[in-house]
Amino acid sequence: MTERGTGVVQGPSPAPVEDDETWTVLRLMRWSGEYLEGKGVERGRLDAEHLLADVLGLERLQLYLQFDRPVVGPELDRFRPLLKRRAKREPLQYILGRVGFRELELEVDRDVLIPRPETEILLDEVLAWSRGLGVEGLEALDLGTGSGAIALSLLREGPFSRVVATDLSEAALAVARRNSEATGLSEGVEFRAGSFFDPVADHESFDLVVSNPPYVAEAEAPALQPEVRDWEPSQALFGGPDGLAAIRTIVAGAGVHLKPGGMLALEVGSSQSGPVVALLESTGEYTDVRVRRDLTGRERVVLSRRAPTTSTHST
Repeated sequence: MTERGTGVVQGPSPAPVEDDETWTVLRLMRWSGEYLEGKGVERGRLDAEHLLADVLGLERLQLYLQFDRPVVGPELDRFRPLLKRRAKREPLQYILGRVGFRELELEVDRDVLIPRPETEILLDEVLAWSRGLGVEGLEALDLGTGSGAIALSLLREGPFSRVVATDLSEAALAVARRNSEATGLSEGVEFRAGSFFDPVADHESFDLVVSNPPYVAEAEAPALQPEVRDWEPSQALFGGPDGLAAIRTIVAGAGVHLKPGGMLALEVGSSQSGPVVALLESTGEYTDVRVRRDLTGRERVVLSRRAPTTSTHST
């Protein structure tokens, strides 16, 4: 076992965790954390703790009350393959099969994107706007729903009674349906298969159109972390050469399905807010266009409302 020093951490050999010598919780946490860091995992110790807690049926913080507990053979047998998966840079959330998102515990696998803090900021803005309306029974359209994180959070936290959620991936929709059932929110959401607006009839209109669309430019792929580039679904990540292909489609079609005064809310890449704002303003269909920054100061959410006098059906 390699002990952590003040210099560069060397990735230890995986041999010790392959035998059945006595391992305590603390010793295994330390060794596994260094092993993962040696494989390039930034938060190796933290991820090792999550994996070990899962194997032992504990909350992560409970490990700190059981430092001297032996980790016995069957537990090591369950822990080893999980550790190896993380060492191959498979996301922790996929290994555990779940992720916490706002008030929800969601199932995730390789068919869906892992919900991120930027999407929570998107929801903060949407929920603040919707609550400020002072009415109940709002309806929303969630484009590219993935795990259902946005759709289900709207139902759980906001004044929404109905959400239509679309996704091109049938496999993603299967995950979202299971999440809706597990969270007890299945009655308020309708999942439809198809690309963005394709499963939505022209006459259907909503108070909110919201999306975390594919917005990564294809040229940026080599710079992505292996956890993202090699494991998350590419069709949910990449938005064409400049990353704006999906956003252009959404901006072009949203006016047909937004009620006058309704909100269009988009998560965007950190360098895309300017082009997206210009795109919205060029249509003449949207007003009150504004941008929200994330906690690091990057502009990651673009919000707008359909102009009350806009008529997209006029000839």
